[in-house]
This record gives sequence, C-alpha cells and structure tokens, in this order.
Amino acid sequence: MKKNNAHINKDNTVVAIRNLYKSFGDNHVLRGIDLDIYQGENLVVLGRSGTGKSVLIKIIAGLLKPDSGTVTVLGQEVDQLATKELDALRLKIGFSFQHSALYDSMTVGENLAFPLQRHNRSLSADAVKKEVARVLEAVGLSKALHQLPSELSGGQRKRIGIARTLIMQPAIMLYDEPTAGLDPITSMDINNLINEVQESYHTSSVIITHDLTCAKSTGDRIAVLLDGQFLQTGSFEEAVENSTNEQVKSFYDYNFID
Repeated sequence: MKKNNAHINKDNTVVAIRNLYKSFGDNHVLRGIDLDIYQGENLVVLGRSGTGKSVLIKIIAGLLKPDSGTVTVLGQEVDQLATKELDALRLKIGFSFQHSALYDSMTVGENLAFPLQRHNRSLSADAVKKEVARVLEAVGLSKALHQLPSELSGGQRKRIGIARTLIMQPAIMLYDEPTAGLDPITSMDINNLINEVQESYHTSSVIITHDLTCAKSTGDRIAVLLDGQFLQTGSFEEAVENSTNEQVKSFYDYNFID
C-alpha cells in the first residue's frame, strides 16, 4: 500500500477526460465519464472484465475515437490531431499490452531495438545497444538479450514488453491488465516493477486491472469503473476497501485476499 504521494504534481494534469461517451452498437461502454490524471501519478482504473477499461486507454492512446466528449493528453485533444501529430504524441505514450505484443521471430534485443531504429534513425548502432542494455537492466533481465520470446516465461515477457515501452522514454505509461494470467508471486514482481518505473522514470501511469492486489500495490489513486461510469475515486481504502457502495463492496468481498 502506497502512502507517500510526494512525487505527484496535482498542478500539472497530463490527461484530462471530460464527458466521455463510447458505444459499440447497443453496447454503451463509457457513459459520460470525467477523470484527471496528474503528473507522476499511478492511477488505477479498476473494474470487472467487459466494463470498458481497455476501451478507455485505447481512446487515451488515440487507437479508438470517442463518440463524444474530450480527451486531452499532454495538452493536446487526441481525436482532433492529424495523423502526423498523433504519431508524435504516441511516441510520448508507452502502451504495455496485456499479451506483451512481442515479435516472435526477433530476439529480445531486436524487439527492444526496433522502436528506436524505426523512430530515431539518427542513433548509432552503439547508442541503440546502450539503450537496450539500459532498459533490460531496469526490468532485471539483462541476461535475456539474445533469447527469443518463446524461451521466456509469462512474467519475463511482461517485463520485456514494459522495457520496450520504456526505451522511448515516455511521459505516460498505459498498462493493460499487467498481471493477467500470472501467478501471485510473479504478479507481485510486476507490481513492484510498475512502482519502480514510476520512481525511476517519473512517469504518469494509467493501470487497467480487475486485480485488487495490483490496484492496492500500485495505485496512488483508484477509479472504480462499472456500467460505464466511475462509482468511486480515491485511495484504495476510500474507493474500495471502505466503500459503502453495494456493488463495490460485492466486488471487494468476492475478489480480495489480503
């Protein structure tokens, strides 16, 4: 449980969401939500599967367009950006996908080098190697440089996926179900890594999860999403553990093991 929020700058809002709606046919996924994410903050969006959590971060990253409302990221309204401007903004956003999204035919080192080589062609081969070594050390997998993704465990692939986002030194990290499919010990390792990334890289993060242990371990603030709206927002204790909302209490009582 995190208690020291000195790293959060509430005078600097890096993501501002206002009256956001998104539907897919008759499925009304997001129903007029509002949310601010502050510089240096780990903000957890917590909820059951299918409640719109992943849709929300895809809208933040410009991968989906909202039906109405605004999403402003680092001062730019995302769905109003031209393709070139959106591509430039995405370089400042690290998206850690649920299934790591590594290239199976590439070694770990090649997977990490790829975004640098694609987006910063002026970097020398030596500079790329140094950056790859830096992020591998940051996620504790320096010895995995020449391995293929198929040779790694699920937890190791998650770490490499996070390393590949860190190599571009993003201002914002988006984590989509970072502990999904992992055993409890590996999940705690990933939770600790998320906190280490926040402290070492001074990132602002949105962490999408239905894992209450992940939420409690990583979140400076929790926003509970249900039926397309935020039911509660606050610390884990305020938003979840001591909530008087019957739906939140039911979710907590069914899922959480302290």
